[in-house]
Amino acid sequence: MINDTEKQTSPIGIFDSGYGGLTVLSEIKSLLPQYDYIYLGDNARAPYGNRSFEIVYEFTKEAVRWFFQQNCHLVILACNTASAKALRSIQQIDLPKTDPAKRVLGVIRPTVESVGGITKTGHVGVFGTSGTIKSQSYDIEIAKLHPHLKVSSEACPMWVPLVENNEFYKPGADYFVKQHIDNLLEKDGDIDAIILGCTHYPLLINKIKQFLPENIQVISQGKYVAESLKDYLHRHPEMEKKCSKNGVVKYFTTDFPEKFADLASLFLKENIEAQKINID
Repeated sequence: MINDTEKQTSPIGIFDSGYGGLTVLSEIKSLLPQYDYIYLGDNARAPYGNRSFEIVYEFTKEAVRWFFQQNCHLVILACNTASAKALRSIQQIDLPKTDPAKRVLGVIRPTVESVGGITKTGHVGVFGTSGTIKSQSYDIEIAKLHPHLKVSSEACPMWVPLVENNEFYKPGADYFVKQHIDNLLEKDGDIDAIILGCTHYPLLINKIKQFLPENIQVISQGKYVAESLKDYLHRHPEMEKKCSKNGVVKYFTTDFPEKFADLASLFLKENIEAQKINID
């Protein structure tokens, strides 16, 4: 756990149900290396994708509470399912009552903001977990910001297991990747931009591009979330001043830290150490 001396720092919290948020953390660290970060993967209760709104909300709320206890003033939900099913309730119901000076942000809106300038045909696809697709969060946010765009979505329930079992680069993954690409393009053959609406999916990006027509752009979230965070801190200097800057990153998991460290190296391409914590 974090001791009292370490609590004098105020890191930016990065939360995911498992490992996928590490792709977001990697981009954030690359763009904003000066800040301190805490990453938490709720691996013991992952995946979140097929869980109910109520359960995802409770799990995410517990994680946010833990981050606040570690003196994080700003938390990023680097998980599409948590962003889709819990973010709004936390922002509108919980924060005003408990921690009105603190902020919790998600990954969906920054990604949606980017898509309007990328598509030329006005036809956009979304790949995501079953939970994210069922929530229609991307459809709703795109309709708000880009009402002229047509959105088609495809749930890809096997893609996260492929990544977390280190099968994402092997020939066996081809069937599951091509199947969902074909399904999506059958829904709308005019799609020219596809959002990877799960933070695990960037590890499949080479496979995805292998089966996509060259004219279709793939939108990976990490870059846009990192740029959005940089802009947020610039627009909110009162929050930026609270974030400590020692370039230190700490990793926590609710499951086996050795397994977490091994798999995290796939996402981050560096060796890390993780500590186990309980948040429920």
